[in-house]
Amino acid sequence: MINPGSTSTKIAIYTNQELIMEQSIPHSLDELSKFERISDQLDFRKEMVVKAVIDQGILLQDLNAIVARGGLLRPLSGGTYQINQEMVNDLKIGIQGEHASNLAGLIANDLARELNIPAFTVDPVSVDEFIPEARISGIPEIKRRSLGHALNIKATARQAARDMGLDFYHHNFVVAHLGGGISIAPLLKGRIIDYNNANESGPFSPERCGQLPVGDLVKLAFSGKYTLSQLKKRMIGQGGLTAYLGSNNCQKIEEMINEGDQQAKAVYNGMIYQIAKEIGTMAAVLSGDIDAIILTGGLAYSKMVTQGIIEYIHYIAPVKVYPGAMEMLALCQGALRVLSGEEEPLEYHIEGGD
Repeated sequence: MINPGSTSTKIAIYTNQELIMEQSIPHSLDELSKFERISDQLDFRKEMVVKAVIDQGILLQDLNAIVARGGLLRPLSGGTYQINQEMVNDLKIGIQGEHASNLAGLIANDLARELNIPAFTVDPVSVDEFIPEARISGIPEIKRRSLGHALNIKATARQAARDMGLDFYHHNFVVAHLGGGISIAPLLKGRIIDYNNANESGPFSPERCGQLPVGDLVKLAFSGKYTLSQLKKRMIGQGGLTAYLGSNNCQKIEEMINEGDQQAKAVYNGMIYQIAKEIGTMAAVLSGDIDAIILTGGLAYSKMVTQGIIEYIHYIAPVKVYPGAMEMLALCQGALRVLSGEEEPLEYHIEGGD
């Protein structure tokens, strides 16, 4: 399993559903700043993945399949897809935008071809189950897009439903995936009917700007201060906590706060405030008919973050905290359903060949 995030590349190896190894390979801002585009990181991250596996004494030749976190592909239904050349092409050009998850399919495809085994992706970032109202932006030329952390959001909601003795497909949840990027989604009987695009809207995060005042953003874009590429980096990768505090490391920032840094405290509380506000927004989408609010992702390990959010939103519904992500097991389970013959792999196809 290969799951690149904005600041790390997570890998795992399973035998059936038994975890054999799991590792998170960290990437510093200094390492990643050398690359102009996220896709330029392919060889760098692939080499680190191979090294990590070999260092654990595992032979690549023993693998039966490689599974990648889905990237920003064209809108598609949920399920397990076998990676093909059309998918690779779209990941390389960033058909719906640049994101670290795009690298997963590229790395998996390269390794699978070398090993002559299949490569899959499960519940990609571009899973689209939006209701019609969620697509309206306010300007006809721009449509709101369904892009977010679909894999972990669905996997965590399924786990919460099991833990609560509920049927995932008959109950409603608001799930906040809190990581390098933040996606907050209302799930209506198993479907993600809306959410913020973590690259463009919603709360700011450790390194993304979130939703900005659009008039001021337009002025900045035409100010001559930034090229298009520089402004994109400012928004995705160099925004959020990184822009204000020079770091995307929340442990370090919390240490700064505990040492009395008032600027760090104000900015961190601003992020917590925006997360809670977005959860309230998505609660309204479900008309308040919510069985639980779920906090997940790397930031959910932080008591400062989770308790801060809970203080704002506890009145809406019970709050469940699932730190980290269930993405690796969800990827494994999706591939196993295909390898066992329980499901047929879906084909990624570009209609009209464009």
